[in-house]
Amino acid sequence: MADNGSSAPVGDASSPSKKKEFILNAFVMNAPGHLAPGLWRHPRNKTDQYKKLSFWTDLAKLLDDAGFHAMFIADTLGPYDVYNGPANVVPVLAAGAQYPVNDPLYLVPAMAAATKNLIFGVTASLTYEKPYSLARRLSTVDHLSEGRVAWNIVTSYLDSAARNHGLKEQIPHDERYAIAHEYMEVLYKLWEGSFRDDAVLADREHGIYIASDGVLQIHHQGKYFQVPGPHFVEPSPQRTPFLFQAGVSEAGNGFGGKHGEAIFIGGQTPEVARVTVDNIRNVAKQEGRDPSHIKVILGINVIVAATDEEAKAKREEYLTYADTEGALALFGGWTGVDLSGYSDDEDFKVSDSPRVQSIVRRWSATVPGTDNLPWTKKRIAEYISVGGLQAKVIGSPSTVADELERWVDISGVDGFNLAHITNPGTFEDIIEYLLPELRKRGRFRSKADKEGATAREVFIGSRRLPEDHPGSQYKWRAGEKIPNYLREAGIQA
Repeated sequence: MADNGSSAPVGDASSPSKKKEFILNAFVMNAPGHLAPGLWRHPRNKTDQYKKLSFWTDLAKLLDDAGFHAMFIADTLGPYDVYNGPANVVPVLAAGAQYPVNDPLYLVPAMAAATKNLIFGVTASLTYEKPYSLARRLSTVDHLSEGRVAWNIVTSYLDSAARNHGLKEQIPHDERYAIAHEYMEVLYKLWEGSFRDDAVLADREHGIYIASDGVLQIHHQGKYFQVPGPHFVEPSPQRTPFLFQAGVSEAGNGFGGKHGEAIFIGGQTPEVARVTVDNIRNVAKQEGRDPSHIKVILGINVIVAATDEEAKAKREEYLTYADTEGALALFGGWTGVDLSGYSDDEDFKVSDSPRVQSIVRRWSATVPGTDNLPWTKKRIAEYISVGGLQAKVIGSPSTVADELERWVDISGVDGFNLAHITNPGTFEDIIEYLLPELRKRGRFRSKADKEGATAREVFIGSRRLPEDHPGSQYKWRAGEKIPNYLREAGIQA
């Protein structure tokens, strides 16, 4: 499975008597508010300090010391402006609801320098940036982090992002994924097939930094991109950064099953998540990949305290700081549905909006105590205000651990992206209450398997792309005059 150095992949439960260890990532955003609109003003919260590097390095050290696998940083390229719109940003302003948002990639070098083992998953859209420049930026950060960076691949979904990048409207959904497939081909050629594995000599005695025959153009001529190359950055520790992917559509799952090494999914029940997990792994198998090479990570919210009652009280206290308008603005951005035109008492379980009806019926069936209650705008906003659209788990350490085990056992996911309600707050509670319980059950590691391991080593046990990954066909191996992909295209050195 591994090449060029390997370690045991996380979550390996190959022994019948061994329980699967969970992957646990902290889910954050470089903004005052992520999935808890209005909570930036909570007395315990300091997310309004997101502009300071010390806020991020302190968080990274906390997570690293606690044994978290990664910090997964969300991003978006436009404001949520559907609610009470069109193009109305006012509802997100007071709430700090994913606005403003700073670029996440610039945080990574400082956080990497402050930590030893924490991986940094950074979201970056391939729809509005050319592959040549993104390849350079990610390679640079892979060097500076010594291989501890992962890229969360997204194609973007907001009209506001399209408008602000010079388009009248978004590129059609399926075409975005067609572009994305070719985009990845360009990146693989740059990362894997532009420098030969033994090209960089750094030979001081003979004055040769790179072998004269060790770098070639990639000669990419495609439908969407023409990139001659070569790559502008020498090979980084992973070459191709570890690849996360987040996409819920059929096209998104197809893309993830082909390219993704870890897939970020949602789901209100483990049974629903199971369908997505099986679909992703089936696609991977059809692409000639080993499905076990793909880790599936579920987004979830955990509110944990010493007792169930204390945890529930904590959620109620959070709600006193929630911003309804900000929550409805997030809902509008995520779904494309503007709820401002509906009456306050309308029950969306019987709405004339099929999309909203489908969403709230799932919530009604899974959120305790709400099956016989109307799902009005207020209830939707309340649900979103503490954790967004993600499933919520609230309770004592044993209650939360039981529920997380149930999710893993039924759905087949490998771990969780744990969002925060307050920061500081949520992660400290998880570290104090939940992690000891998970360790007692054999569900979470006591320490890193290998000091300073790269992202790919941590998640799947391989330093480089596995040989069954489509990007591996572009590798330019030591001793080869030219890489196979150029030879097969009839291109000679």
